[in-house]
Amino acid sequence: MGKVYLTGAGPGDIDLLTVKALRIIKKADVIIYDRLANPLILKEARNGCKFVYVGKEDSHHTLPQEEINRLLYQNALKHECVVRLKGGDPLVFGRGGEEGIFLRERGIDFEFIPGITSAIAVPEYAGIPVTHRGVTVSFRVVTGHESKNKEHSQIPWQNYKTDDTIVFLMGLHRLDKIAAKLIEIGKPKDYPVAVISRGTTPDEKTVTGTLENIYEKAKDLPTPALIVVGAVVKLREQLNWFEKED
Repeated sequence: MGKVYLTGAGPGDIDLLTVKALRIIKKADVIIYDRLANPLILKEARNGCKFVYVGKEDSHHTLPQEEINRLLYQNALKHECVVRLKGGDPLVFGRGGEEGIFLRERGIDFEFIPGITSAIAVPEYAGIPVTHRGVTVSFRVVTGHESKNKEHSQIPWQNYKTDDTIVFLMGLHRLDKIAAKLIEIGKPKDYPVAVISRGTTPDEKTVTGTLENIYEKAKDLPTPALIVVGAVVKLREQLNWFEKED
């Protein structure tokens, strides 16, 4: 019986993979990986390592989460070192907690290896700090994806009237609804917004605008993409360092 490493792959740039994650990947017997994990990471694995893709996209899952849980368990029974490789961090909307609980209930050892979350790294590569002295002292990270089966939103929209920076992950397909809801609760229509597509990679593209016009400006950007709402977006004019041009 082996051990499962629930491992963060970081936000996209392979250089942002942690030293610990790289060390475990190099000795893995099996790597079960997501769509958002940079495929170049797999080239760091040893010869003979088995790769299993379980990526998810909106409305299309290679395997449902319950099957992924069982896959981890079955591989841990046969292999000493199983790496579950997830984009970003395994516990920031990564469902790593569910996988850990499933394994613990079946007597399988596991370990979390944190990854750099896209919620901070992607805005940073776009020249947008999530906090900045004199602008905002806090930020929120919110899922932009909610189950279509839920009658009521789980997002506490009324709490978002403050000037916190808000980072929505996985929300591009709901950008129009997110912007409309923020205006509905009292955010000004000209409140700054940025949408960052394929952040930290050579294909990164950032579109800035306001709650009123961001949907039309950014709706055709490719995924993965995240949304940043807040006055810090204006700092991009001075801090953009990664993208050569807007």
